[in-house]
Amino acid sequence: MAVPAAPPVLSTPDTNIFESYHAPDVNSQAPRLSDEQIYTTYEIRRTVDEIRTGSWKRVALQFPDQMLVDAPRVFQALARGLKSARTEGQRTSKKDDRGTAAGIEGVTEELKETKLVNRVEADAEEKVFILADTSYGACCVDEVAAEHGDADVVVHYGRSCLSPTARLPVIYCFTKPLLDLDAVCEAFKTTYTNQQDEIILMADIPYCEHLPGLHKRLERDGYANIFVTSVVHDTTSPLPNRTVPLKVTEDKDALQNYKLFHLSEPPASLLLTLSSRVGTIQIYPTNTDRPYEASSRLALRRRYALLTSLNTVPIFGILINTLSVANYMTILSHVKKLIAAAGKKSYTFVVGKVNAAKIANFSEVGGWVVIGCWESSLFDSKEFWKPVITPFELELVLMGDENRVWTGQWTSDFKDVLQGAKESEEAVAANAAKHDANASKEDGDDDVDSEEDSAPPEFDLRTGRYVSHTRPMATKRTIASSKGSSAIVSAGSQSLIKRTNGELATVGNQASPAAEFFKNKRTWQGLGSDFEIAYDAEDGTAQAQGAVVEEGRSGIARGYAVGEDVTRR
Repeated sequence: MAVPAAPPVLSTPDTNIFESYHAPDVNSQAPRLSDEQIYTTYEIRRTVDEIRTGSWKRVALQFPDQMLVDAPRVFQALARGLKSARTEGQRTSKKDDRGTAAGIEGVTEELKETKLVNRVEADAEEKVFILADTSYGACCVDEVAAEHGDADVVVHYGRSCLSPTARLPVIYCFTKPLLDLDAVCEAFKTTYTNQQDEIILMADIPYCEHLPGLHKRLERDGYANIFVTSVVHDTTSPLPNRTVPLKVTEDKDALQNYKLFHLSEPPASLLLTLSSRVGTIQIYPTNTDRPYEASSRLALRRRYALLTSLNTVPIFGILINTLSVANYMTILSHVKKLIAAAGKKSYTFVVGKVNAAKIANFSEVGGWVVIGCWESSLFDSKEFWKPVITPFELELVLMGDENRVWTGQWTSDFKDVLQGAKESEEAVAANAAKHDANASKEDGDDDVDSEEDSAPPEFDLRTGRYVSHTRPMATKRTIASSKGSSAIVSAGSQSLIKRTNGELATVGNQASPAAEFFKNKRTWQGLGSDFEIAYDAEDGTAQAQGAVVEEGRSGIARGYAVGEDVTRR
């Protein structure tokens, strides 16, 4: 693979202005829907009923890009449906009030007032608005944009990753695109000639409602060992967000005995996950009638090549690609700890929708780790200046060469990573205790230096070249323990300290490349620096240099007072 000599242009090209998450396009070729099809496809009646049941008054509608053409008509249909339901509710309420008044005579004024207030709140008009754009992937619920509009609920249309949300309730409307079941049946029977094969029927979420009808037709044709999946909100399932056969619930390895027939092309992350868990995968694209066998071997080899190219990277960037998925702050903290425990440095970035031009602005970063939903965390484009990996892949990168074993298993859901977080934290604590024990020895500096000198050399596995600086945050002994140093720094100190000869500048008793750069290469270091020491000629005490503190301006904009005597207008 050719390695570019320089990063790409550090500005977003015009071609990326309208760039969005490339989810499978389920409706791009569909003709304009009639009013009746709008009500059916976008489940207007069910949505209205759920909004009224939840008593939500501010409703945000989130559409993927390819469905925005229908957004105004869906908005109008929902507004009419809510108005009709509200009017019907008012009529029913009046009838109930007349019946109650006839049966109860001694109703207090306070109770009447309370009942009137509740009725007014219940009959208040619902406010519906369309979210103009999504901050990240269209498959995720954009809670942040909805909260900007003070929404009570989000109605999410189209396919979804079904990642758990953190703040707002969600009404999912997957839509139901058209599908020729006769053509699907013929393709299925052509692919699987043995009717005794154990087969799992699975579909992309918008097409899931077609599976029961397809299953009935295949049963009539003699296929008896077919399991039909249904949608569940469980990203950790062996089949993400789908039910599994009973024998797979008891033994996950039993999934290897099944063949998978998938309607519509799955996202790349789902395909990589499924390919390592089931026997074979046949994909039926909805725009043709010719299924094909999916193979992810090339993609997995490419992912492994990316991992081996990152084992000598000293600086990682952490990309936040979601603000809605529950527990994303937990996995962020875990990733930071993993990188720090390996002696490497990390920076956290929030750039919105990720593209190659944005992250190329940070040329010092050698590799990127994406924190996002399980579907939008896979970036396999060659346009990126540096590789972009998932938290699961980061754990493999940070393993030693003797422990790193590539089994072909792959997952993009960071919940699987969090399940082993406790063990990782215990290992980090054990390493820290070992270091503290070594640091307590009388000749600790010599021990640390000898340990660093005896560490095995690290090589770039792609070029074979020796890399001398892969762990810039490796723990150093405190400067206070060095001979001839008069500085004493507490373990929790966050201030910069003067280094001795041959030692890096440290922050909190850790080597800090940023502090070293600040000391040696910054021409201006602020008003008073810990590195600039001035000595009083009389008593020899050290004093930090800095500007003389003077009284500044005071007053209001139309007339500032400078000091006590001068007034400027």
